[in-house]
Amino acid sequence: GKAGKQQQGKALVHDAASLALLSPLAQERKARNRQGFMIMRVRFKTLWLGFGAALALAPGIASAQFSDSYNFLKAVRDRNGAKATEIISKPGSVIIDTRDESSYETALMIVTRARDFAWVSYLLSKGAKPDLKDRQGNTALMAAAQIGFVEAAQLLLRYRAGVDVANSSGETPLIRAVQQRDAAMVQLLLTSGANPARTDSVAGLSARDYAMRDRRSANILKLIESAKPAKPATVSGPK
Repeated sequence: GKAGKQQQGKALVHDAASLALLSPLAQERKARNRQGFMIMRVRFKTLWLGFGAALALAPGIASAQFSDSYNFLKAVRDRNGAKATEIISKPGSVIIDTRDESSYETALMIVTRARDFAWVSYLLSKGAKPDLKDRQGNTALMAAAQIGFVEAAQLLLRYRAGVDVANSSGETPLIRAVQQRDAAMVQLLLTSGANPARTDSVAGLSARDYAMRDRRSANILKLIESAKPAKPATVSGPK
């Protein structure tokens, strides 16, 4: 028992001495850990403040990204006349002919497809170009022919829309009107000089061909056959 107590006492003395020797190292390590923690804390705080500042600026950045083009097309879709007028009235603005990034639709095409005659008239009066094309090569006149919007087609033609401007498939508004069996649209286009012999690039067929193949288009074919040949456009050279 006495030997055990002596060994225990030596162990305690040894442990105390070891701790005394190790304490400076432990304190130094502890100090380094604390310093590292403080550095990480400062970095995190800086990062958090930067993130907060970015969030605060986010509305401004988003607003800047929503350009006049986006806002104008949105105003047209929302039928917000005041906003649309405000945007296109800026000096030197050509926003009226801006296109949707995905469909390439112009404002004029959007309102034509929506059968909104008032907006079609408004945009044309503000200088919208009628012959711009969407991603499929369709113009506003083609859009009108597709849905039988005769009133818009009349106005577009009055603003010098190209009556025979074809889409990416070579289809003209007249071909589309024949396919739709829309006698009123066919008559309007023929009167405006549409060429019934012009063929598309998909089937190689003309408006006349489509009418002849469709037994339900006898009245359409009659309109085509009785139409006067379109006068060739006069091309003037340099003077």
